[in-house]
Amino acid sequence: MNVFLTILLAVQMIAAVVMIGLILVQQGKGADMGAAFGSGGSGSLFGASGSANFLSRSTAVLATVFFACTLLLAYFGVARPAASAGSVLEGSAVTVPAPAAIAPAVPASGAAQIPAK
Repeated sequence: MNVFLTILLAVQMIAAVVMIGLILVQQGKGADMGAAFGSGGSGSLFGASGSANFLSRSTAVLATVFFACTLLLAYFGVARPAASAGSVLEGSAVTVPAPAAIAPAVPASGAAQIPAK
């Protein structure tokens, strides 16, 4: 189970980093309008319209993978084995002894000189 969670976490982290890169590479919606009137170069690595389709679909697929990994990690993070269904404190064997008698607090040497209100 730990190997599965490790692989799932690695896939989530890789999807997040690649998705960030793809989002930063994409142009905004207003950039196409400016390129249509000649105020900037519209040439890109994938062509004028092919880049939007490829990058948008890649981002959508990576976002789906990221959310699926997030949901699975949340599900497996909450699920517990039946043996440890109780609280962490219920299973602890350490007991704290009760104090026999509470002695009055003795003020420190400098604390006696401070006036109390």
